[in-house]
Amino acid sequence: MPQHKFIVCNYTQALSSGKVSWQSPSNIALVKYWGKYGEQMPMNPSVSFTLQNSNTQTCLSFEKKQSEGFEFEVFLDGKREVSFEPKIQKFFERVEVYLPFLKNFKFKIETTNSFPHSSGIASSASGMSALALCLMDMERQMQPAITTDYFNEKASFLARLGSGSACRSVEGPLIVWGEHAEINGSNNCFGIKYPFDVHQNFNDYQDTILLVDKGEKQVSSTLGHDLMLDHPFAEQRFRQAKENLLKLRPVFKNGDLSEFIKIVESEALSLHAMMMTSMPYFILMKPNTLEIINRIWKFRDETGSKVCFTLDAGANVHVLYPKLEKDNVLHFIKKELLQYCKNGEFIEDEVGLGATNILV
Repeated sequence: MPQHKFIVCNYTQALSSGKVSWQSPSNIALVKYWGKYGEQMPMNPSVSFTLQNSNTQTCLSFEKKQSEGFEFEVFLDGKREVSFEPKIQKFFERVEVYLPFLKNFKFKIETTNSFPHSSGIASSASGMSALALCLMDMERQMQPAITTDYFNEKASFLARLGSGSACRSVEGPLIVWGEHAEINGSNNCFGIKYPFDVHQNFNDYQDTILLVDKGEKQVSSTLGHDLMLDHPFAEQRFRQAKENLLKLRPVFKNGDLSEFIKIVESEALSLHAMMMTSMPYFILMKPNTLEIINRIWKFRDETGSKVCFTLDAGANVHVLYPKLEKDNVLHFIKKELLQYCKNGEFIEDEVGLGATNILV
């Protein structure tokens, strides 16, 4: 199994105290992951665009200690955030076998998001991957022989144990996570860079995120994933995701945006169909979500634009389009769609290349 190579026997260098910092982006899945088993393993493969502007910056300060157990404090935007700490505790428990130094240090985790807190943009992907990268930075200081490939793979592997989709936020611009027989190197343990040709049409692809609802979701993603375990349409959905990932290969190669739209929008609606047909059933889309979708369809029919939408597990809408259409689509968004956004809020983003180290 791939995870065996991430178990460390010993380190060649010692650390006493220090500080590391990383900036890691969020990502938006084109083929959706919904349903997991074991320790954050996906029931189907997915592929995502790594984002550029929606990111988390995490600074990890550490100092040697003698006491037992994990010791850490979490700060969000400079204020202690005790509510985050149970999730970090669980994460440390999961990854300790791969990072045996965790109990030797006292940590201060300081984090901030480039996007508004509680804006409905999934911060778990960017947040957990940023923390995983900080921990890998520490490990690389203790084991300087670590290669870049190993560093990225293990960071993705660790991030997954904090939040499944976080494993897709280490690198970019297109990341595959989950085993697929037709994609060499794909696996359930960590994300890999999409290994096939990608047409220039997908360079600098734009993602304008319309903030329809900023409240807490009525059903958490964790519960939603669990409901797939006995979902009546689970097997069909997992098969559909694998087939759609395969259908995207010629699309990414030849730049066929019309086919791209069909697959991406179908995936978004399939994700929400699974929510509406689970037991218990639930709906995360809001009336304004549907208004936006219908207006995008109308605009596309009338203008021939290649704009499309996708959705995460929530009400907000990701409006995807090639950069050459940016001016026209932003005009359309501001004229027709902002009325359906909470306080008229939206975030301009685009495809990015992954996480970056911040010098401290």
